[in-house]
Amino acid sequence: MFKINDNFLKLPGSYLFSTIARKVSDYKAANPDREVISLGIGDVTQPLAPAVIRALHGAVDEMGAADSFRGYAPDLGYEFLRTAILEGDYRPRGVELALDEIFISDGAKSDCGNIVDIFATDNVIAVTDPVYPVYVDSNAMAGKTGEYDKDKEAWTDVIYMPCTAENGFVPEFPARTPDIIYICCPNNPTGTTLTLDQLQAWVDYAIEKQAVILYDAAYEAYISEPDVPHTIYECEGAKTCAIEMRSFSKNAGFTGTRLGFTVIPKELTAPDSDVRVNSLWARRHGTKFNGAPYIIQRAGEAVYSAEGKAQTKEQIAYYMKNATTIREGLQAAGYEVYGGVNAPYIWLKTPDGVSSWDFFDRLLTEANVVGTPGAGFGPSGEGYLRLTAFGTAENTAEAIKRIRSL
Repeated sequence: MFKINDNFLKLPGSYLFSTIARKVSDYKAANPDREVISLGIGDVTQPLAPAVIRALHGAVDEMGAADSFRGYAPDLGYEFLRTAILEGDYRPRGVELALDEIFISDGAKSDCGNIVDIFATDNVIAVTDPVYPVYVDSNAMAGKTGEYDKDKEAWTDVIYMPCTAENGFVPEFPARTPDIIYICCPNNPTGTTLTLDQLQAWVDYAIEKQAVILYDAAYEAYISEPDVPHTIYECEGAKTCAIEMRSFSKNAGFTGTRLGFTVIPKELTAPDSDVRVNSLWARRHGTKFNGAPYIIQRAGEAVYSAEGKAQTKEQIAYYMKNATTIREGLQAAGYEVYGGVNAPYIWLKTPDGVSSWDFFDRLLTEANVVGTPGAGFGPSGEGYLRLTAFGTAENTAEAIKRIRSL
């Protein structure tokens, strides 16, 4: 008799963005004459850069010729892409890595969910609150979060580190000692950041407590302020305590083509042991992942070309102009907002103490605008709504006009 993983049964409802999609679909079906604008799910809208398209076409042509055809990709990814990543993202910031410390994947979300495979079930995880749902849900699926408390909307064995307006959205060291610490910077959903000194404090804390930091840097390309680190490895000692995950989805529009990478320095070893975490991930990667497609990896390489950098920089500027439109438009209307400076997310405080989901419903039905309820990101997200800057400029301006008219 087969048995299921009953940890899945403990998960509350469906995945946050699936719930939103269902509610929006139901509303559209009941109101076919209404034009709904989505500032909810963080999916890009601008086409891939011309340099990327040319690389894709060139790689497709290669796959059509016997002498240039490629089959399975190397376990860690093609060396040409890992070299481009090293030369483009790390060496310019004074960070040296070995090529076999860079693992190519199909996206940061996959790696954030899969990384739990290499850590013991009894590890205690700490997350900033509000938090990207994948961090918690993937641990819940693996039986690492205890029970779900419906009243508190939190898991019993997870350490939640509130990030609120009161503490400047900077998490404080928890009273209970964690084994694994999730940090997303710039942050999804709040759009806020940590300074280099603030991140260094967390690195020092992790070293002291023999914890590991899982650092999600998916929005690194949106950083505009000089004191915000672009990689955790700018911090002293971070190679001994941190794993960094990156994505091509937001910096180059690869949400539909799927590409990312994870960095695990060999200096990161299990406490009181010489077991390298790098080797464990390499074993897991080689066993459960068959590699990102050759044509996509060539496209990723093109992102680091001079032309690719210039073109993707223009796209990022386009989205950040949308962020400014949202932030300044809502501020002018009297709303309290955060983010939108170093990240394409705006964290909107709901007016008059209205709950996140009630304000979501109000925006949908009265303004025909979709946001993401903050409550879906954790207990400290209640009373907020996340808006994204990934729409078109026209839709973004229209959405803010509608919200201001409420």
